[in-house]
Amino acid sequence: MFHYITIFVAIFFIIFYNIWKHTKNALLPNWPIIGMLPSILHNQSNIHDYVAWILKHHGGTFQFKGPWFTNIANFILTSDPMNVHHITSKNFTNYGKGSDFHEIFELLGLGIFNLDSDEWKHERTLLHSLLKNKNFEIFLQQIFQNKLENCLLPFLDQASKGVQVLDLQDILERFTFDTACTSLFGFDPNCLPYNFNELSEIAYVKAISVLEDMILFRHYIPKCIWKLQKWLNIGQEKKGKVAQETLHQFLYKCINYYKDNEDVDESHSCLLKELMKEGLEKGEKFDRYIRDTAVNLLIAGNGTISSGLSWFFWLVSIHPIVEAKIIQEIRDNCLTQGENLITNFSVEVLDKLVYLHGAISEALRLFPPLAFQHKCAIKSDKLPSGDHVKPNTKLIYSLYAMGRTEQIWGEDCLEFKPERWISDRGQIKHVPSYKFIAFNAGPRSCLGKDISFVEMKMVAISILWKFRIHVVEGHSIAPKVSIALRMKDGLKIKVNKRYD
Repeated sequence: MFHYITIFVAIFFIIFYNIWKHTKNALLPNWPIIGMLPSILHNQSNIHDYVAWILKHHGGTFQFKGPWFTNIANFILTSDPMNVHHITSKNFTNYGKGSDFHEIFELLGLGIFNLDSDEWKHERTLLHSLLKNKNFEIFLQQIFQNKLENCLLPFLDQASKGVQVLDLQDILERFTFDTACTSLFGFDPNCLPYNFNELSEIAYVKAISVLEDMILFRHYIPKCIWKLQKWLNIGQEKKGKVAQETLHQFLYKCINYYKDNEDVDESHSCLLKELMKEGLEKGEKFDRYIRDTAVNLLIAGNGTISSGLSWFFWLVSIHPIVEAKIIQEIRDNCLTQGENLITNFSVEVLDKLVYLHGAISEALRLFPPLAFQHKCAIKSDKLPSGDHVKPNTKLIYSLYAMGRTEQIWGEDCLEFKPERWISDRGQIKHVPSYKFIAFNAGPRSCLGKDISFVEMKMVAISILWKFRIHVVEGHSIAPKVSIALRMKDGLKIKVNKRYD
């Protein structure tokens, strides 16, 4: 028996070695049975750049071959803008979420990001009417401005008086979490304290990033493995379960706060008030609908904005010429007459800050808050790139890779250049959403795009005008391996008051 086992092992290794010889120079070797998964796992720590590199060498579209008999056996990766336009707009009705999506993103439950067809249309119409309401937009601006003036700026001012090292990414996550909760529930959890010395870790804020990590994990690990982890309550699935329970407990606390204070000041809870009217039609799913919709809106209004701002401040801090131009633009447009004080955050004034808009857009182009999106084909199709799509084929378009595509942005696509967004007449250039994909494209484009730009501009103006940001020497900056493009080790900085 030992003799036969030895012969079998020897033959296996000879075959394996010969396959390796023929595939070792391939960009993404396709091994028998296990497919291309080993290369993905080997490059897991820099997966976003690795995918961008693979797509570049394959002309923008690539067919991935995964392990046999798994949910990731085959799918199509693309960064081709015409493919993205086809998937998100031209043939939108043929590309839905697919059966895997709801399992991978179970956290989103009955929320809009998990819906398709008529359910999605109904929910989008409702949220559009709420988020695009002029009174609600004014209410949001007031929330941002109050939180800036009464919390974020005093916090940074206090930190500037010492030698403390701050994680600006963490600070911004707390800030956006507070503003999102205030607009949703009329309840400010004060995750960003007024006193610098009272800063402590908050489990329900960190829960969102843990869940984002788990969602990406489920994309490239065979379903049988992560399902087993979930059943055994181990590994990434255990972390995700704890995080989900923590977040849900917090959300129920917020919802109960609204119910207890509903008659006190209705203006502070207009969004949840309308959602509750809709929820009554869900019958026995009422509580779950309110909770899941809150999860969707909280994730959309927290991690995406704080992520975009973190990358923006880092890019500006290492490009002093860009910083100087932004400061000059603020000086020319935002100061009250004769005073060194910014008081006007009206949309009309914010719209005059063309260079700032370009700088924020550049940050979102290079580091989109969501690294990728995925769809599933309902019927067979042919992409503009010539690739054939079979029914139930998963398609993933990499937003991160698209921001680094020469076909879209030119040979200097890796450079941070706000000028690329400004026309010869000094106005913002329009770039189609299927090329500038940070806010998605087509019928599923982000409803909160305008609100996000307003909030990011208000934060950028306030901080850059009052403070200089210095990244701690030797601190490494790299994207985190997660579905949301946060910084792996945060953004460690020191702040000093600006006196020029």
